[in-house]
Amino acid sequence: MTRGLLHRAATALAVVLPLALLTGCAGGDNAKTTLTVATYGEFGYEPLFAEYEATHPGIEVKSRVTDFDSHHRGLATQLAAGHGAADVVAVEEQYLPLFRQSADKFVNLAEFGALDLRGQWVPWKWEQGVTDGGRVVLGLGTDMGGLAMCYRRDLFARANLPTDRAEVAALWPTWEDFARVADRFSAAVTDAKFADSAGTIYAAILNQAEENYFAKSDDSFSADRNPNVRRAFDIAGGIGAKGQTARVTTYTQPWTVAIKQGAFATIACPAWLLKQIEDAGGAENAGKWDVTTVPGNAGNQGGSFLTLPRQGAHHREAYDLAAWLTAPAQQKRLFLRDGILPSQPAVYQDPDVVGSTNAYFSNAPVGQIFARSADTLRPNYRGLRDAEVRPKFGQALGRVEEGKQTLEQAWAQALQQASDAVR
Repeated sequence: MTRGLLHRAATALAVVLPLALLTGCAGGDNAKTTLTVATYGEFGYEPLFAEYEATHPGIEVKSRVTDFDSHHRGLATQLAAGHGAADVVAVEEQYLPLFRQSADKFVNLAEFGALDLRGQWVPWKWEQGVTDGGRVVLGLGTDMGGLAMCYRRDLFARANLPTDRAEVAALWPTWEDFARVADRFSAAVTDAKFADSAGTIYAAILNQAEENYFAKSDDSFSADRNPNVRRAFDIAGGIGAKGQTARVTTYTQPWTVAIKQGAFATIACPAWLLKQIEDAGGAENAGKWDVTTVPGNAGNQGGSFLTLPRQGAHHREAYDLAAWLTAPAQQKRLFLRDGILPSQPAVYQDPDVVGSTNAYFSNAPVGQIFARSADTLRPNYRGLRDAEVRPKFGQALGRVEEGKQTLEQAWAQALQQASDAVR
């Protein structure tokens, strides 16, 4: 789900299906309308699709899943070509500003009554999905990536650090404190790293700031004058330069292996990441992980919207499906089953959600932790060309982790590459 800056496991080319497969069946008394839903990674929708088909006998739902980058690049290609897009397409928040510039290629969901649903979402989530002064509804919000910190209790114990989640949170009220805890851990434990990657730390810090690479006032490139960017880069890069990260990218095979082997002790985790950690760690690591507050107390990493490319043939049916998938009842079920945090207050404040715990993560009160994070988080401004700029800094941190560049060299190169990208 949302999954923000997160790259899915494989790098595959976007799959462009023949238009005939996307526009449904025609003819015959038993013909069904086929709707294709395209997501990046798994959104937990498969059981919901089966239920929807059972209650809507004239509808067949097909799923198309690709990795994060291929999914969004493929959508851009399909919109330009005028064919090939699915009926319902998930768009991650960092790409939304880019696709907002092509709003005419999407169905205005207000045509089907989406404005009446506005009250379902927190205001900032709704505003992300609209344009033209709120008259055009580009997408219906799915999840948001309220942040917490996942940590290995067993590795913390070996480092003579507290393991109680409240005591762990007290270790790092700020990210500077987090870096100091990394030093303590690394001095005591030599066969495991403190964090998964500098890139994950960087994203978590930066996404707590109101602005990142572009100024909210005029969308001008501002990374070179925004102290939040440099602070995040220095803290995360400093940890990476000391060799305190496992240098594994989320969702890759090395990341999965590192989790299974207990190769690192912390990872900034949006709600939806818990299921991925559990799947990667397997039963043998149950009870070794726990969840506590992230430094700075809140933050958002990821979050998506369901959109309808105008080239589709079944707008009404596609809208009904998208509205149903994002309705409170379905959003609640997605959290309780898969830990996907909804962007709807009525859901994340629901007693069943707030009271939920996660047995795999030492019975952590995940409902309470993520609900509190959801109530305090604020979105950050994403520029129109955010998706072109953001990877430059992640790649730079990778060079620091690998010892190929100093922090200063990597920073200078990232700034230059980002500046060149937006010229």
